[in-house]
Amino acid sequence: MNEKLCPCKSNSLYKDCCEKYHSGEKNAKNAKILMRSRFSAYALGLVDYIIKTTHPQNPLFKKDIKDIKNEILSFSKNTIFKDLEILDFEEEENHAFVTFVAFLESIDNENISFMEISHFEKVNGLWLYKDGQFFEGIKEDIF
Repeated sequence: MNEKLCPCKSNSLYKDCCEKYHSGEKNAKNAKILMRSRFSAYALGLVDYIIKTTHPQNPLFKKDIKDIKNEILSFSKNTIFKDLEILDFEEEENHAFVTFVAFLESIDNENISFMEISHFEKVNGLWLYKDGQFFEGIKEDIF
C-alpha cells in the first residue's frame, strides 16, 4: 500500500503522506492535515485511527464502542472514496474549521458525496475532530 498514491488525494505516495500519522509516527501539526489523514483512514478502514482522532465529546461516543467500530468499518468497506476537495481552512490556537467536499460513491454506484464544515479542537497538544455541520446531496459537477 505505501507505494501507492495516498487516499487523501494529495498526489503524494501514502508512505510520504498519511501513513506517518496512521502509524503513530507523527501527530498532525494542524487540523487540515488531520482532516486529510482521517479521510484516508476512512478509505483504508483504519477504525482505531478514526476513534483515536475523534474528540471524546463527539456525539459518536454516545454509542457502544463495538457499535461505533462496526459502523465505521461498514461505511469504509461499502464506500468508494473518489476525491477530496478542501474549500476553506481557519485555525486559531485551540480551534479550527475545515470546509471540504468528500466525493463518495456507494458500492451500488449511488452518489453519496457531501460537504462538511468540520470543527476541530486541540486537546493536550493534539488536534481532534469535535463535530461538523453536514450538507448532503453534493453533485460532482458543481465544483
